[in-house]
Amino acid sequence: MLELLLCSLVTILPDYLYRRYRQGKRFGKEITFYSVWYELRWGITGCLMLTVALITMIFYYHPSTTSATIYFRTVPILPEVAGRVEQVNVDFSAPVKKGDVLFKLNSSKQQAALETAKRRVAEVGAALISARADVVKAEAQVGEAKAAWQQAKDELDTKSELQRRNPGIVPQRDIDKLQVAVDQRQAGIDGADAAREAAALRVSTLLPAEKSSAEAKLAEAQVDLDKTEVRAGVDGRVEQFLLRPGDVVNQLLRPAGILIPDGAGRNVLQAGFGQIEAQIMKPGMIAEATCISKPWVIIPLVVTNVQDYIAAGQFRSGEQLVDPQNLRQPGTILAFLEPLYKGGLEGVTPGSSCIVNAYTSNHDVIADRSTGRLKGFALHVVDATGVVHALLLRIQALLLPVKTLVLSGH
Repeated sequence: MLELLLCSLVTILPDYLYRRYRQGKRFGKEITFYSVWYELRWGITGCLMLTVALITMIFYYHPSTTSATIYFRTVPILPEVAGRVEQVNVDFSAPVKKGDVLFKLNSSKQQAALETAKRRVAEVGAALISARADVVKAEAQVGEAKAAWQQAKDELDTKSELQRRNPGIVPQRDIDKLQVAVDQRQAGIDGADAAREAAALRVSTLLPAEKSSAEAKLAEAQVDLDKTEVRAGVDGRVEQFLLRPGDVVNQLLRPAGILIPDGAGRNVLQAGFGQIEAQIMKPGMIAEATCISKPWVIIPLVVTNVQDYIAAGQFRSGEQLVDPQNLRQPGTILAFLEPLYKGGLEGVTPGSSCIVNAYTSNHDVIADRSTGRLKGFALHVVDATGVVHALLLRIQALLLPVKTLVLSGH
């Protein structure tokens, strides 16, 4: 309607003024209700054509959308282990800090495993002390075996010397027995050395490895016990937290609640523009928005990013071919907009529906000396028509509460 009124000022109105004051025709006389079309046909036709062209140009170069909102990420509260809730520390809705314990699961099984792991570490520690005593004992046995060998060796050497000096004084059988005894004592030394080495290896390698393994099991048991305390991963606010002691929760089927991080939905507004504006929407464009949760306020924005893909075209590979005919609704171009000034979205409730206008600016092209006068004039017209769309947005912002509260029928 506003575009039609503007176009009529340069088409129908001059046509009427010409016929009224130049040709002397008057309403109700020569210009009647039935002769309006014939008398003002040029003005009416020009007005309609100019209106269509103006509306097309405005909505193409200064796109608008009502599919805009402030999306925010929610964090599901999920335990890492399944279990029955034993204690709940937060209410239905409450602020939380990172690391706060939200609720606890029954931990009797994990505590038993932790106690078993502690006992195993203590057991290995006691075995290590005992093994050190075994090393001392093995060293004593080595000394004892060496002393016995030395005694047998000395006796063998003595009798062998006597046999050498006076052959026959010592029976050969006694010397052979002594030689066997020496070999036996040497075997005893080798056995004692092996036992000492085994005891030393047990102290230096085996038992420390077992202790490290037991300590790792202890740490694992402690981690499993800590998992029964579900903590907040970020600063935020818990909403609709209906968990109560006795409830059973697990990772897949029973999440405990929702955590909304601080600052979620406070900085970026997402808007979906028609696909026809794909060549117009660019980062850096100035935009404006009005949101239903903050009526009668125009929020200046700037386009920071435009998604390269249209969500409606995505598919998951499966056993059926994709038929484009099943795509009933065309997708939109997703644009991310941030406030032009700090705190621009303060007071806007995250998730609120908004109306967004984006404005094309050709200032740099117009200021370029290589741009021709005709092209520069045309670009001036394109930029100037953004005022019409800005005015429409302000009219929408003015009527939005009335439309929502009075004309919606609620």
